[in-house]
Amino acid sequence: MKATAMAHPIQGLVKYHGMRDDIERLPYHDSISVCTAPSHTRTTVEFSMDYDEDTFVVDGEELEGRAYERVEAVVEKARSRSDAAHTVYPVRLESENSFPTNVGLGSSSSGFAAAAMALAEAAELDASREEISTIARVGSASAARAVTGAFSQLHTGMNDEDCRSRRVPSDLHEDLKIIVGLVPYHKETEDAHDEAADSHMFQARNAHIHEQIAKMRDALRNDDFDAAFELAEHDSLSLAATTMTGPKGWVYWQPATIAIFNRVRELREEEDIPVYFSTDTGASVYVNTTEEHAEYVEEEISDCGVSTTIWDVGGPARLLDEDEHLF
Repeated sequence: MKATAMAHPIQGLVKYHGMRDDIERLPYHDSISVCTAPSHTRTTVEFSMDYDEDTFVVDGEELEGRAYERVEAVVEKARSRSDAAHTVYPVRLESENSFPTNVGLGSSSSGFAAAAMALAEAAELDASREEISTIARVGSASAARAVTGAFSQLHTGMNDEDCRSRRVPSDLHEDLKIIVGLVPYHKETEDAHDEAADSHMFQARNAHIHEQIAKMRDALRNDDFDAAFELAEHDSLSLAATTMTGPKGWVYWQPATIAIFNRVRELREEEDIPVYFSTDTGASVYVNTTEEHAEYVEEEISDCGVSTTIWDVGGPARLLDEDEHLF
């Protein structure tokens, strides 16, 4: 059985940090994100007796080591839920990204979301997107939110019934434009999550995050642009503070990152433009503004010496037709 799916990466708005369970990837607290488009990952999977072993290829490179193990975890979770006889056969998975990876733009979220969606179809699972989000989650917790798309919340919990992604109703997608300031500095998000709980600021962040989640949900439901993205900006600073005060003192921001922060604040404070910065675990920056100001803001961010593009809000992971298979 063969299937192909596509998913969009996420921009974290209230981000998770650290995991209470490294196998099931259960985060310590809830998180909320928005998917970004047209950036996407397309993934094809096929279970077949013609293959000798499970094989995973991303952007033309065959995976091994930890990268292989993370994809295998998603495959095995899909297999465990399937009654289809063909899932005992080896699987081939190929994936392609339309945007740069490992630079803080959420490639793991779209990658595992597309994989989970395609695997669910190929394994003949009768599953909702919320249920599929629990399969994607074992690859990356942020991938759960990429399955349900747009503005979504991953709820914390100790099992799949609780720890799954659900949409947060909002019409902000109609006016939101996301300028990406690409700062190509390689990073490994998993390293930061592994040691998050060892930061002396971790407990303070956990105590603070629940109110942030409630405020973000309220802002999204009320279509309050400024409230939502001011929260996202502050959460980015909180996340970085926790990351930088872990045992290894990870610092992902680069000079261009700080230059973008400063320009965004100048635009907001001196020109009264509704614009806010946001980062995940990485050096690249999301700059959130409205459609009216998007082109001007992009020009200003480009002047910081970085490559820029304008993205929109992306929908949920979805299946593609046979003529879009990668192999």
